[in-house]
Amino acid sequence: MKRSLVQEQFGVSASDYASSAVHARGPSLQRLVDVVAAQSTCRALDVATGAGHTALAFAPLVAHVVASDITDEMLAETARLAVERGLANVETAKADASKLPFEDSSFDLVTCRLAAHHFPDPGAFVAESWRVLRPGGTFALVDNVSPDEAMLPLATPAEVMNAARAFNIYEKTRDPSHARALTVDEWHSLMQRSGLAVASSELLDQHIPFESWTQRMRCTPETVEVLRSMLFDDDLLRTFLRPREENGGLVFTLQEAIIVAKKPG
Repeated sequence: MKRSLVQEQFGVSASDYASSAVHARGPSLQRLVDVVAAQSTCRALDVATGAGHTALAFAPLVAHVVASDITDEMLAETARLAVERGLANVETAKADASKLPFEDSSFDLVTCRLAAHHFPDPGAFVAESWRVLRPGGTFALVDNVSPDEAMLPLATPAEVMNAARAFNIYEKTRDPSHARALTVDEWHSLMQRSGLAVASSELLDQHIPFESWTQRMRCTPETVEVLRSMLFDDDLLRTFLRPREENGGLVFTLQEAIIVAKKPG
């Protein structure tokens, strides 16, 4: 079977994501764990687990975690890290986020962190998450979000829309498997449409070192220069991403949404 673009992109960089500071130790990971406050009897599913950082963070706190992903190499990294950390309650499973191969009402918690912007159908992903959750279960999402009116208060609605388009072009230039980063309101709407009730929603700054960000996707020197120019040439994109020099390197800031929702009991 032909591999998808996501599988191609992340298959070759699986070990890089296993050691990526943003994914392994980014502030949104601990914040997600704190906000969810998982119970020790919980059966959890982490969708698009990548190298398993979110699944492994929850594993000591819950009864069992299924770490699912569409990419075999990522699942191998997750299994390796679980063994390395002595976590015996982590199971890996190959799964498409829009067609989860799990029974209805089989999990108390479904998480997904820093992956949903790759999904071609985020609505199907949310609906599937609702389906596999037990009544009273928790859905917890962390993802980069596009700018909205609240983030760019001096911009017109048309300018905000253009800034969101520029941001997604910027992301896709670096990583062709990027689909689209939704806005916070779009995520809320998808959850509510699927029957989930949003319990909490917050934004968190994620400071991204430009060099390692491009290296993880093995960008060519030409692509790196295009990305560097994009950061500074578009006024609204520059306002949103706040590029600057820190400690001798280029850094910009993404907005990560942390949204927790409940399936009615």
